[in-house]
Amino acid sequence: MPLSQPTFERTLADYFRERLQELGADLNPTPQEDTLWYMGNMLARFGDSDQLFCYDEGELGIRPLAMLYKDAHETSDHRERCLLLRQLGDVALFVGALFPESYARRGIVKDYFVGMGGGAYGYLSENARQNRHVFSELASTFTRMLELVARACSKETQFDASDVLNLYQRWRRNRDPRLEEQLRALGISVEGEDRVH
Repeated sequence: MPLSQPTFERTLADYFRERLQELGADLNPTPQEDTLWYMGNMLARFGDSDQLFCYDEGELGIRPLAMLYKDAHETSDHRERCLLLRQLGDVALFVGALFPESYARRGIVKDYFVGMGGGAYGYLSENARQNRHVFSELASTFTRMLELVARACSKETQFDASDVLNLYQRWRRNRDPRLEEQLRALGISVEGEDRVH
């Protein structure tokens, strides 16, 4: 009986870690390996909706960042405070990177995610039992990490004409550099006036 070739299965965390490492190599300075691993695991964890969503007053949703901050501020237990602030930082990084337009329509801008997430990670960089160096990098480079996570999670499929038009219209509304980068990758210049060249 011939020996069969071994099969390898990649986990979701492996996929995200590889993607973050590939895209992070273009940044200067390059993010620390531990930080990329942490973010890859965080993205995989939130791939399980039970880790992101919770029931609050009978409705399923993402706990508001301000409520997570309030809970962390009000607890006297150090371990619980760190867990809540880690959740706050992770959720701010995740939703700020993946759903900025949805929150912008409700008046919640990128600075809110940067302030809440960066502040939470800043506290953890001084008070967590583990990974202080990771939390320190996340706190000090939160905006860059938002962009890195957004790029790592963006779709890589072919765009049809309606996708391109939708992408351009979204860019015109908010001038998001990530959307501009996607347009340029499709060969569309958005420099100068508000017209497609």
